[in-house]
Amino acid sequence: MLDLDAIDVEEIANALADQTDYEHRWLIDPRTGEVAFWTSDLGIDGENPVELDELDLILIDPLPPYVWYQDMVDFSDGISDRSSGERLRRSLEGKGAFRRFKNALYQQHPDLISVWHTLRDARARARAVQWLADEGLIDEDAAQRFQRDHPEPALP
Repeated sequence: MLDLDAIDVEEIANALADQTDYEHRWLIDPRTGEVAFWTSDLGIDGENPVELDELDLILIDPLPPYVWYQDMVDFSDGISDRSSGERLRRSLEGKGAFRRFKNALYQQHPDLISVWHTLRDARARARAVQWLADEGLIDEDAAQRFQRDHPEPALP
């Protein structure tokens, strides 16, 4: 088992959110907790191509988009300003919801940007810690302690 305090939870959270492509991947060393970035043409050291199955590392597969989408829904539904919440909620309808939500937030509700980032980041870190526990890299007690010590922020 790894010590949760020695793991860059933020980096795991970023890897779980990375939806870009399969030409690059995030991996974690189960012995050290060190996170590595792999690309199909440069491997993990930036110089030597290597196949993923040749590495003794665990793939960090991104979580599906609907997980991150639900954060936007919960944020829109959870803020006390109903009209702002409704405008943000409408931005989530149809294709391109992530871009429209960001545009609506930044252009129409700049006062909510830091609140959104705080919620989004807190949830991402909690998911990262749960992922580590699910992979057997940290013990469940450490994951539960983290969740208890890092509650979601209250929304205005």
